[in-house]
Amino acid sequence: MCLHGTLNADQKTSFDAPAQKKSLKLALLVSLFLLLLVFGEHLSRNTLLPALAPRVDGTSNSISVTLFSVLQRIDTKLCSALGCLDRTVSDFSAWKITSATLSQENAREGLKSAVNPSMLQVDIQNRLAIAVLAPNLEITLTDAEENEIKSLQYTPAEWLPTSWQESHPDFLKKGIPSGEIIQVELPISLTQNTAGYRVRVLYP
Repeated sequence: MCLHGTLNADQKTSFDAPAQKKSLKLALLVSLFLLLLVFGEHLSRNTLLPALAPRVDGTSNSISVTLFSVLQRIDTKLCSALGCLDRTVSDFSAWKITSATLSQENAREGLKSAVNPSMLQVDIQNRLAIAVLAPNLEITLTDAEENEIKSLQYTPAEWLPTSWQESHPDFLKKGIPSGEIIQVELPISLTQNTAGYRVRVLYP
């Protein structure tokens, strides 16, 4: 037995309607998810951005640097539309001391006098892809057996060059920009038994 017939337009519509409803629901769910994701990023940006920030000194994957740059552009647009409360973070991992050199101003006089004026030159970089609050610098002088002789601490206002501070008047609030390399010169008086030194960053 063989049956023949023709599907009319009303019957086609009845079959197509459930599929259209499903695709509409899926589109709405995807849109809602993206909306929640965007607002979630906006609300938690002060925690999320520092956690995701890659390093810009060449040690991070180039793809992660590019993706984070896209995220920052989206964040900037959201902030311009919705407003943001920027809180600059303090992060030890942001800082890289690229060089530290201690030079005596007068090596001969240093052998004769109890205290020898010297100059410590330090190059320090913020290697994160976001601005970071300036840390304190701690200089520790040691003897030949690496025992601590003296410890010196400098606040950002003390160790950051005056010219740099003048060009960044809001650095205490906005921090040091991403990738910034700062060359520092600090006068230090060495005792006769000074044989070495250590430089580190710290947050009070």
